[in-house]
This record gives sequence, structure tokens and C-alpha cells, in this order.
Amino acid sequence: MSASIDTNLQVSVTNRQILQIALPISASLIIPNVNFITNNIFLGGLGIKELGNAGITGVYYLVLMVGGNGLGNALQAIISRKGGEGKPEDIHKVFAQGIRITLWFALGGMLFTWFVAPFILQYFITPDNFIQEMDFLRIRVWGLPFLFLFQAGNAFLVGTLNSRFLLVGTIGQAVINIFFDYTLIYGAFSFPQLGFNGAAFASVIAEISGMIIVYVVIFRMGLKKEFNLFKSFKYDRIYSKAVLEISAPLVLQFVLSTVTWLAFFILLEQYGDRAKAVSNAMRTIFGLMGIMIWAFASTSNTMVSNLIGQGLENKVVKAVQKTMLWSVGTTLCMLAVLNIFPYHFLGLFRQDELFVAAALPVMRVVSIGMIMMSIAAIWLNAVTGTGKTKMNLIIEMAAIVFYLVYTFTIVKKFRLSLAVVWSNELVYWVLIFLISFWFIKKGNWRVHGEVI
Repeated sequence: MSASIDTNLQVSVTNRQILQIALPISASLIIPNVNFITNNIFLGGLGIKELGNAGITGVYYLVLMVGGNGLGNALQAIISRKGGEGKPEDIHKVFAQGIRITLWFALGGMLFTWFVAPFILQYFITPDNFIQEMDFLRIRVWGLPFLFLFQAGNAFLVGTLNSRFLLVGTIGQAVINIFFDYTLIYGAFSFPQLGFNGAAFASVIAEISGMIIVYVVIFRMGLKKEFNLFKSFKYDRIYSKAVLEISAPLVLQFVLSTVTWLAFFILLEQYGDRAKAVSNAMRTIFGLMGIMIWAFASTSNTMVSNLIGQGLENKVVKAVQKTMLWSVGTTLCMLAVLNIFPYHFLGLFRQDELFVAAALPVMRVVSIGMIMMSIAAIWLNAVTGTGKTKMNLIIEMAAIVFYLVYTFTIVKKFRLSLAVVWSNELVYWVLIFLISFWFIKKGNWRVHGEVI
């Protein structure tokens, strides 16, 4: 089986190389979004209140999940750099320290959810929703360590140009999640009927399963032997520091970015259950339509880091531009289908005609925002690939401040329509693009691009 492993870890700036990295990633991203949509469909069957509450609990857990994504992106960038430098023998050291740090982050997220989050969220969530949402989160957070380990395994696969193996773990996780969603929410096949909390238990079971599957793949495909993985988890100051220095700004960037979603949903409390439910459906669109965007964004991260490792800084902009064109093209195709057949998608949530009527104009605005996202996310992840992740944090903070001021003004001061409120995504991504583009074109990463 090990014969199918990529031993040449240096990328080339070709459409074929871009697609070889991006397509398996996109395929793997489809699965968690199918899980998310399935959750919302099943919870929508319980009522509009449950669908709305799923928005806040989903965004809160997303905040924790993207912390793991930040660690994963850092690991991916460092592993890609080592591959570009022709130093695969160092990858196992990076990966081991990444796992150590990942588990500490997971523990911190669990403790925060159990003991701190309830005191913060009770001031922003109506009392009749608060108990249901906190009960859900206290169960859901048990899956965090397994999710983070799953993400670390995926980062290793992408960083070593073995992204084609991603699909195995994600398909297994999806099948398990959908099965337990249905059985535990509704009590099918003699399983206990747990209602809203059934989705939490199903997700935890799926995350445990996904983690097991991805590491079985690493062992079975010979990657453990090829890269001498799991040799030692002893603390290594040099590589631990490298992972932390690259990942800390990314984790903070990702968390801040997603906290804005949480703040957004909290602001929508005053718009009522229907607005929250519509916005949760729009978040589903971001997840589903953004699959290709994030796949190409991850590809941009990998290619930029690898090219710098090869000393080919002069090819970075060309690689980013090629990747961006693929991102924009695929996004336009997906959005065209969505906007031609909007009733088919919105009908999945099993709500009334008032829900559909309220959602249609919001969907049009979200589509415009996603076109800008398909451009900006590629350039932002190119910044990640340079190793200058502090710049990622600066970009994110600037965009978030503008986003929050814009949103607060529209919601609190003018109380405009939900469709206008959702224009905040367009504003956010325009600013992300402008700063990221400027940095890649004019920044000093060419001189100081070393990860370690």
C-alpha cells in the first residue's frame, strides 16, 4: 500500500497540481457540511425554535472547531515548508508537537464551555432558550479532543500532498453522524428519543469515529512508516515553539472571526425566531457553497509555503492567481444553481411559506458576498502560507472591527431588513481581500518567509 504515497513533496505551479491538492480537500469538506445540513433538517422537524437554537449552538461550537482549524493550518504550513525544503525527516517532530498542543487546546475549550460560557451567554440568550442550548453544548463539547486530533491528521495528509486520503475518514464520519442524528433525535430503531440533545450525542460519536478512521488510514497506507510518525511525543522546545508561533495568531484569528458570527446571532435575538432560523439556513449556504472556496484556500496555503521552501518566491503570486481563478469559477457555478432553484434548497428545512419568503432576498445578498469571499479567502490563506501569521491576525482584526460596527449600526440604530444586515459579509470580505492582496504584492515576506 505504501507504493501509492507521494515521495516528491515539492509542488509545481500548474492547474493539474492545484486540482490534485484541492479536489480531495473539497470532497472531504462536503461531508461535514452534509452533516451540518442533515442536523438542521432533522432539528427543523422538531420546530422553528429548535432550528433557530441550532444556529447559536452551532456557531458556538464552530468557534471552538475553528481553533482546531487554526492549529491544523499552522501544521499544514510547516509540514508543507519542510516538504518544499526537502526535509521530510523533520515532519514527524512537527506532527508530534502539534498533537501535544492540540490536546491542551481541546482541554481548554472543554473547561471554558463547562465553567465560563454559561455565565457569559446567559446575558445574551433569552431564558427559555438558554437552558436548552447550554444542555446541548455541555454534551457536544465532549467531542472536541477527537475533532482536533482528526483535524491534525488531515493537516498532515494535506501538507504531505496525500490529500486524496482525506475522503476515507470524512465519509465514515458522515455515515455515522447521519445515522445517529436520525435515530437519537427521533428515537428510531428502538434508540432513545433525545430530541434536540440527540444531535449533540450523534456529533460526538461521529467525531470519535472520524478520528479513529483517519489514523487507521495513516497506519494502513504506510504513512506512519514513511514519515516515522509517533516515534516520540516528548516535548521538543524548537518545534513546539515553531508550531505555537505560527498557530497562535491563526487560532486567535479564526476564533475572533467566528465569534463575530456568534455576536451576529445574538444581535438577531431581537429579530425573532424566524430571522434566526433564516440566518441559520444562510449559514448552511456559507458552509455548502464555501466548500470549493476553502478547498482552494487550503491549496493556496500549501502551495505558497511549499514554493517558499523551494526558494521559488517569484512564483507565489502566479500560484495564488491561478488558484483564485479556480475558486471564483467553481463558486459562480454553484451559486448559479442555488439561485436558479432556491425553493428546492429552502424546502429542505421543512418550514412554512413565510420562512421561504423571508429567506429569498437574504439568499441573493449572501450570494454576492460569497463571490467576494471566493477571491479574498485565497489571498488570506496565501498570507498564512508565508508563515507571517501575525499579519493574518492584523487583517482579521481590522475586518472584524469594521464588520461589527457596520452590523451594530444596521441592527441597533436603523433596524433595517435582514437582507441588508447580511450585506455585512460583503463588507467583511472586501476588506480582507484589499489588505491580503496588498501584503502579498508588496509585503516583506519574500525576505523573512522562514517558518522555523
